[in-house]
Amino acid sequence: MGLLNKLKEKLSKTKQSIVEKIEGIVPAGGKIDEKTIEEVEEILISSDIGVKATEEITDILRKKFKENSIRNVTDIKTLLKKELIELLQNNTSLNLKASPSVILVVGVNGVGKTTTIGKLGYKFSSEGKSVVFAAADTFRAAAIEQLEVWAIRVGADVIKHKSGSDPAAVAFDALEYAKSNHKDVVIIDTAGRLHTKVPLMEELRKINKVIKKSISDAPHETLLILDATTGQNALRQATFFNEAVGLTGVVVTKLDGTAKGGVVFAIKKEIGIPIKLIGIGEDFDDLKDFNPEEFVEALFD
Repeated sequence: MGLLNKLKEKLSKTKQSIVEKIEGIVPAGGKIDEKTIEEVEEILISSDIGVKATEEITDILRKKFKENSIRNVTDIKTLLKKELIELLQNNTSLNLKASPSVILVVGVNGVGKTTTIGKLGYKFSSEGKSVVFAAADTFRAAAIEQLEVWAIRVGADVIKHKSGSDPAAVAFDALEYAKSNHKDVVIIDTAGRLHTKVPLMEELRKINKVIKKSISDAPHETLLILDATTGQNALRQATFFNEAVGLTGVVVTKLDGTAKGGVVFAIKKEIGIPIKLIGIGEDFDDLKDFNPEEFVEALFD
């Protein structure tokens, strides 16, 4: 199955919450009016696209409607597709220019952080890169064990300390190991933490500082893992983590099991952080580089 076809399948619930609802506003070929625009606005808001993006899009819709350049639902879909692609533009791929490239992974509990790290390791290993996992989630012994299992699966090395150790020390040792052994990528796991817990966010800042003692321009990526099923709550998480550690990108997981995939647009519009990767299933290769055109095409095709 090609990537576009797979996206169509996996994003079907989000498509139902946005595109298919819009298609159901008026009969095929039926004319639209101001009430139609209001209904589109309600659909976009309810599908977690976000207030700012929704207002911007519906303002354009109203302008085009008054200019008589939008006459039916097909015209609305065409304009929506164009605007949603533009909203997601200027997305950037992962920064892997350094050697080693350092990726710090953060997020709240239960978003699939360690699993995402494992899939990232698989992605890089498949590209011929050597990978080191830093088991800096020392709060849960099970997290270290889970990362070790993933390391065996994908052929990565693991640097760990005993449970309860200083996570910043684990990160530092992993970087020193990677430099000494000429590894390509270091992925640093961190304990899941509520974004509202100040001491835990301070711990992340400490990890960041210690990383820079080993490699001054690292981390090269600071990725927030977000569960798409949380909808608008993901925006709050992104805001807090961005303030704490300066995010360079977001990985949105569990898009295959939710109708709330519209949050991808809200994150980009309201916080300005690029979506770097999306998770669309359980398989090793279901963590995909985010492509705005393909994502929107899968919703509208």
